[in-house]
Amino acid sequence: MQGDEQLQADEQHGHEQHGHERHGHEQVDAPDRTTAASAQDWWEARYAERDGIWSGRVNDVLAGVAADLPRGGARALDLGCGEGGDVVWLAEHGWTATGVDLSSTAVARAALAAEVAGVADRTAFVAADLGTWEPAAGARFDLVTASFLQSWPVEIPRDEILRRATGFVAPGGHLLVTAHAAPPHADLPEEFRSYRFPSPEQDLAALRLDDGWEVLVAEGRPRTSTGRDGERHETVDSVVLVRRAPVR
Repeated sequence: MQGDEQLQADEQHGHEQHGHERHGHEQVDAPDRTTAASAQDWWEARYAERDGIWSGRVNDVLAGVAADLPRGGARALDLGCGEGGDVVWLAEHGWTATGVDLSSTAVARAALAAEVAGVADRTAFVAADLGTWEPAAGARFDLVTASFLQSWPVEIPRDEILRRATGFVAPGGHLLVTAHAAPPHADLPEEFRSYRFPSPEQDLAALRLDDGWEVLVAEGRPRTSTGRDGERHETVDSVVLVRRAPVR
């Protein structure tokens, strides 16, 4: 489902691990609400519509942040990995990366993408609900990322998922949250326009950080997207990057 890749005709953006709009995202069409009993059902049906929902390209914000972080032996976690674009890119750039997504179909495609890219030995994928999922054996990660972890029209407990994500970050590690802070393209169906697009301040508040964290970035970043009809659309992404204090 989520985070994470931009629209097929757009750029790369995310969806999420419960419901999402994710990696390399796509044009969003109005769904049939009668077929969705849950977020998992909705996203499984969405993936069943065709092979390859997302672009497979890395999220630009994630690529920029990760490029400046030490990666030798470092572990990364992508919440709402979708079809694995971000996880594969991280593995190709020296990370050992894990992706979690609600959709088993998305996870299967992500694992295949990692195999094709030759990084299966540095990746792992889990089909699970991010509202309850915990890393095995209390594992912690040097980079945790949630890219466009947003679900339309089926809501998810997004704030709670983000708050829980802080517990997955190792001392000295980073948490990156990138979100649509405005409609991502001009032809977004009307029923999706009532969705709450979070501001950087709202996402930062959702994390409930204590004094053991440093806020590195909390800002809106303008972006130009291109719809299926070639129309250009100005939008804004919310970017929040925080760092857990290292052990002294």
